Amino acid sequence: MNPQEIARLQQYFRTKFSLANLTVRGRPNKDDSAEVYFGDEFLGVIFRDDEDGDLCYQFNMAILDEDLPA
Repeated sequence: MNPQEIARLQQYFRTKFSLANLTVRGRPNKDDSAEVYFGDEFLGVIFRDDEDGDLCYQFNMAILDEDLPA
């Protein structure tokens, strides 16, 4: 993903979830995805899907059972 695309996604996530310290960062050697962080904590990956000329993004976040409240 290019820097402008990453900036747009970061603004979207910050606005949608009201989280100013959420960041979207490019991935080394990957041009189809970016990583999402809350502060220093990794949250997940955004994948770019440009199949058939319809651009969309998919956010994938794994949640460990041990991270859930008891």
